[in-house]
Amino acid sequence: MVTQISTAEAAIALQLGAIQQVGPLRLQILTIHLTRPDRLMQPADLQGLSLPAGIDTTAGVVISGRGPVWLYAYLVHELHPTAWVACHDPRLGAIVVTTHSQQVRIGQVIALDLAQVRTGLGPALLIVGPPDSGKSVLSHALFNALLPKFPDVFLQRAQWDGEGNWILELPASATEEVREDFKLAYKGTLTDRFYPYQAEAILKLRRQKPLVIVDVGGRVQPEKVPILDACSHYLIISSKPEEVKKWHEFCRDCGNLSPVAVIHSSLGEIAQVQQREPFLEMTCGPWISGLTEAVPEEVLGEVRSLIT
Repeated sequence: MVTQISTAEAAIALQLGAIQQVGPLRLQILTIHLTRPDRLMQPADLQGLSLPAGIDTTAGVVISGRGPVWLYAYLVHELHPTAWVACHDPRLGAIVVTTHSQQVRIGQVIALDLAQVRTGLGPALLIVGPPDSGKSVLSHALFNALLPKFPDVFLQRAQWDGEGNWILELPASATEEVREDFKLAYKGTLTDRFYPYQAEAILKLRRQKPLVIVDVGGRVQPEKVPILDACSHYLIISSKPEEVKKWHEFCRDCGNLSPVAVIHSSLGEIAQVQQREPFLEMTCGPWISGLTEAVPEEVLGEVRSLIT
């Protein structure tokens, strides 16, 4: 397939695929590649970014790849002359977001498999433990530590507490009060379809990604069983040693998941290994937004060994 590349100060590459036919639809795939080692881009990078040559405006364009929402908004705007534009979500498909054509409608989901064919499901690591232990911070830190070598790793927030990656990426000047205000503003509530929806999304991701990290919240609940069924491994992080046993019972005994590690989270700076077999157990910290500098190599090594 012939491709064209457009770059902006080496922060991003846009790869344009050849025209392909999907049912009655003619389309091209525009793939985003974040090229810096940390896979980050800044708003100023948009100033030097242009679309690749070779876009067929009589066809649709599907935007795919990891990137901030404002990058997607910019690309949709720039692709306005095309027949239609869709944004690819690996959990759903290609969602049509703008169209000048009668062939598609806004909100239509086009089934499109952009991933390499896997012989089986990839691993899904469930991050569990009681509240205020550092699950979201650990999940985010693991995700960022793996990205440079494994850019297709996916972090799925299977919870509704309002703490997304963007809150964890607020500047150090953001106070805890500001962070909590944001979380409360975006906090949702549990519905009957929430966990089944998340479980289905995880299974779809496992068919495409080398590893899915799943942050599921801090309570043992029977409603979470669909999540257990969708995952393969678990990691416990707990600030309360007495809480560890019930998470083993829930994940290993009820869910038949394989343990990867138990982390006893600490507010102080420490990294001490208690055991390495049959799974890693260690005390480390702090797991606080803005204070966590790196994932201990012992933990990172165990998680890295899962990647397929």
